[in-house]
Amino acid sequence: MIGGGLANIFRIPELKRRVLFTLALLIVYRVGVQVPVPGIDSAALAAIFATARGTLLGLVDMFSGGALERLSVFALGIMPYISASIILQLLTVVVPHLEQLKKEGEAGRKKITQYTRYGTVVLSFIQGFGIAVGLETMTAPGGAAVVMYPGWGFRLLTVITLTAGTAFIMWLGEQITERGIGNGISLIIFTGIVCRLPVAIGQTFTLMSTGEIGIFLVLFLLALMVAVVGVIIFVEQAQRRIPVQYAKRIIGRRLYGGQSTHLPLKINSAGVIPPIFASSIIMFPATIASFIKVPWMQSIADLLRPGQALYELLYVGFIFFFCYFYTAVTFNPTDVADNMKKAGGFIPGIRPGRSTSEYIDRVLSRLTLGGAVYVSAICVLPSILITQFHAPFYFGGTALLIVVGVAIDTVAQIESHMLARHYEGFLKGGAGRIKGRM
Repeated sequence: MIGGGLANIFRIPELKRRVLFTLALLIVYRVGVQVPVPGIDSAALAAIFATARGTLLGLVDMFSGGALERLSVFALGIMPYISASIILQLLTVVVPHLEQLKKEGEAGRKKITQYTRYGTVVLSFIQGFGIAVGLETMTAPGGAAVVMYPGWGFRLLTVITLTAGTAFIMWLGEQITERGIGNGISLIIFTGIVCRLPVAIGQTFTLMSTGEIGIFLVLFLLALMVAVVGVIIFVEQAQRRIPVQYAKRIIGRRLYGGQSTHLPLKINSAGVIPPIFASSIIMFPATIASFIKVPWMQSIADLLRPGQALYELLYVGFIFFFCYFYTAVTFNPTDVADNMKKAGGFIPGIRPGRSTSEYIDRVLSRLTLGGAVYVSAICVLPSILITQFHAPFYFGGTALLIVVGVAIDTVAQIESHMLARHYEGFLKGGAGRIKGRM
């Protein structure tokens, strides 16, 4: 069944073009990850990262797809863009001009996107300068300096290179979203994580062959991953369906309405956005602190390492915040209630208008609470267990949530293209359809 669905992709010219375009740009991204910044001793940098597994650097390297370990032109990854998006969305709530732009439709969205690009460049410049200065003070365990020719020349070259690399990744993501299939930014993160999995598997077998971890621990980690993937797929497809009844209306000589339908609300409406946003928020100050050789700054960097109590508490707090915040930004119960009222629809037992809006908001708030607990458990609990067992960190729940969530969304988009042209999707039967996020 799945094989037939895959074959149908290449029978639809537009879908085939979109899929091949997406794959081509993702290949370009992976090629760029292999291009290092000039003036770096690659062997010394690799030695530092060899001792940084399971730490903040290992986590950042996971999101960049190994680009940070090589200090490639894409070392900053897409995180500056995500951070800029967070800042703009927060400012939209408090700045009247941005709030007005949001209400102006496509023109306003383009203006906000332009501001996000400017913010990405500024953040990339700041982070690039911090990395350049920090690298000049770093030495490998054997005493070799990471930067061969330190000074302002190296700093300016590194800042320009890393900023240009992030700007190019941002452009790639936008092109994939507009002309390819799926969300470009999410797919870039997805690609970086998936490309690191073979390395993680190889290192796990190496640790097992040397006796550092046992076969039972490996089986436990494998079972944990399968269980987490199953829970993610189940919850991401779950819906709370609010029944909606449309009254009968006579227009001219024809009778309209009268049908019953439902308003689907997902348990995790925010998807993979909360853990990505939460990670980027914590990473920004922690990365800067880790490169500044001041005792109190190093203490802050140590406290913000994955597995530390402060890191996990902040991580869970930010996940809860962004679950509610992103859901509030993308779903407005008042607008839904007004549109429902204009179309002659109502929820049985609930008065149209304000009462309907309050009811939907109450149901959505409860669902979001459950979604936030689910996301926090998926992202934090496996990471804590695995950190305690000293296993490779990128087996953590955050990576699995992102990989499975992005895969579900991308497959759902491909499915919709295929079904719109009367082709069978990946799974036959109406009950087996993959549902995208509402």
